[in-house]
Amino acid sequence: MTVPDSRHVEAFLEMASAERGAAQNTLDAYRRDLDDYIGFLAALGRGVTSATADDVRAYLADLSDRGFKASSAARRLSAVRQLHKFLYGDGLRADDPTAALEGPRRGRPLPKILSVDEMERLIVAAGDAGPEPTPRARLAAARLACLLELAYATGLRVSELVGLPRSAARPAAQAIAVKGKGGRERLVPLTPLAKEAMTSYLAALGDMGRDARGPWLFPAPGESGHLTRQVFARELKAVAARAGLSPAKVSPHVLRHAFASHLVQNGADLRAVQQMLGHADIATTQIYTHVLDERARAMVRDLHPLGDAETV
Repeated sequence: MTVPDSRHVEAFLEMASAERGAAQNTLDAYRRDLDDYIGFLAALGRGVTSATADDVRAYLADLSDRGFKASSAARRLSAVRQLHKFLYGDGLRADDPTAALEGPRRGRPLPKILSVDEMERLIVAAGDAGPEPTPRARLAAARLACLLELAYATGLRVSELVGLPRSAARPAAQAIAVKGKGGRERLVPLTPLAKEAMTSYLAALGDMGRDARGPWLFPAPGESGHLTRQVFARELKAVAARAGLSPAKVSPHVLRHAFASHLVQNGADLRAVQQMLGHADIATTQIYTHVLDERARAMVRDLHPLGDAETV
């Protein structure tokens, strides 16, 4: 007696729930994706226990014909892969037809960035403590302005930024030594504005009677002893609103994107940007070359003698 494909899907979902602890939303998504797959196979006169690699490729082609984005098709292929791996593992198939398949290539999304003007508005808003600020308000504004100046000047990851040691603010320091992902160390130059922001912040910290000899540049109560990325992210959303920017557009990682994109746009060498960002692979940094494409289009539009000619 042939077991219906729907029974195989149910068995797979039961396994995903019992053994992997998959959430109900995940199970529902699997069911939708796999129902679509077995419907396609049924139209070919196939089932999940007899489908070939060519059948799965035909299914991916069908998804493309139906207008599925690469990301959506990749998600469906993931569900199909897991089903066939389950069937193979349980001895219901002698092979896995998806084992050698390559998934749809997903284009890497361009990073969200802020313009130079938007960054300036953000920094100005961060440093504004109000018309009659208390010492606590002055300290909060000085800290946030310092965080923004450092983020924009160095492109540090948020975990690297909030965990900076107090030694980073040494008056004679021209660069910050950072230990990033994989324990890789790098030196990131400091700009005069970033050094000035650190000096102002430390002065405000001293005015509040805070210990200026602690290990962290941004001390805070809590297990780590320093400001957390979550607190910084919340403060950043709030200052974005005060600066007239959409909070959804601003995050600590967007500041890192702004640093890299603006450097590349102004002619910085991609290898130098890679080193400052701490990327292990230049391919990761190459995403910022999108600004060069935009600049090239703008140059043709503004400088080419026929750049503003009407299409004929």
